[in-house]
Amino acid sequence: MAKVANRVCLIVIDGWGLSDESNGNAIKNANTPVMDGLCSVEANGKRYSGNWTQIEAHGLHVGLPEGLMGNSEVGHLNIGSGRPIYQDIVRINLSIKDNTLVKNEALVASCNRAKSGNGRLHLAGLVSDGGVHSHIDHLFALIKAIKQLGVPELYLHFYGDGRDTSPTSGVGFLEKTIAFIKEQNYCQLATIVGRYYAMDRDKRWERICVAYEAMIGGKGEATTVEEAPAVVKKRYAAQETDEFLKPIIINGDKARVKDGDTLIFFDYRADRMREISEVMGMERYKDCKSSLPHPKNLHVVGMTQYKAEFPFPALFPPLSNKNVLAEWLASQGLTQFHCAETEKYAHVTFFFNGGVEKQFENEERCMVPSPKVATYDLLPEMSSAGVADKMVEQIKSKKHPFVMCNFAPPDMVGHTGVYEAAVKACEATDKAIGRIFEACKENGRC
Repeated sequence: MAKVANRVCLIVIDGWGLSDESNGNAIKNANTPVMDGLCSVEANGKRYSGNWTQIEAHGLHVGLPEGLMGNSEVGHLNIGSGRPIYQDIVRINLSIKDNTLVKNEALVASCNRAKSGNGRLHLAGLVSDGGVHSHIDHLFALIKAIKQLGVPELYLHFYGDGRDTSPTSGVGFLEKTIAFIKEQNYCQLATIVGRYYAMDRDKRWERICVAYEAMIGGKGEATTVEEAPAVVKKRYAAQETDEFLKPIIINGDKARVKDGDTLIFFDYRADRMREISEVMGMERYKDCKSSLPHPKNLHVVGMTQYKAEFPFPALFPPLSNKNVLAEWLASQGLTQFHCAETEKYAHVTFFFNGGVEKQFENEERCMVPSPKVATYDLLPEMSSAGVADKMVEQIKSKKHPFVMCNFAPPDMVGHTGVYEAAVKACEATDKAIGRIFEACKENGRC
């Protein structure tokens, strides 16, 4: 093992935040002398007072969309990586904001393929502002970028939402899309179909087949762009909402997915894009039992990587979180110890290590069983004492230059909404931290 001058103990207190509000604040109202001393602002003679700072743990600070609160998984991912790890939606948003989408390598390649081939490109995906699977802003940005890149023909296959948005909000998104297309004088609406058919994820291939045959063969109710919103409203009157919209076909045969075409799916969430992209780009169209001939030489692209085994390129492939803390420690020949109770074990391993299952060389892991209770307000201390036991043991052994743990009670008990239990959870956690702190002082870690 490499020689080290200093030893480090990292404690992640899950769910422990800062607020001046006293009402309902279990953390502020609990008896927590250890944390109070460590986080004292006043120069009260204590060696460790004032050695702390406050950081933001939400939104872009931790790689999430602006305004979105953080969570345990994202927190550990960022702490272990030592930098913000941007989620797919944020990466896409930033590419639009800084005008780099038009330079996206996979998008440029797809457009060049279309231009050098038959000049035809298709966009397909969920059109809404729900933000769970896709976002209408991404669609509009893609249309503008593809226009700028000079693809002669662009067609849009519109998947109705109605789950992450109001069940009858789709007509508004449709009208907004039609207006945008008219303003751009570019792109043609091809298909409207509900996500129930286009975005199945449970191998109900008969549903996927409905969307598939609409996109390649025009099976559905034919109408014009001008009349499409009225057709959707009639469906609403018949209790057929956005999610369940049966295919509506616009612009006839010319707007179908044909031999040699390029097809880009613009949903960034993977799970509900796997089946439809498999059917279009792989041999899975046979599962649909469709009698229609499958388009030959069809080039399929995903907004993100829908599955590692898929051969499709992605506009935003997975980021490789290189040189995360655990990896760096291993590369230096240093040993490390990660500990948590069952509820947070994945957080100090998978998430802390950059979102990979890999256990690095000389990395020791310890999982303390979480208590078997119906809800954690019944035992608010959870296994905090057990985690402290393991940490104190490792600190005293001086085996590992780096030791870290997670304390789950403030988070897990806080989620129960039982205030009195949350107070007890904070107090138990404070006591456990105190034991670790004393062990650190006694064994040269402070």
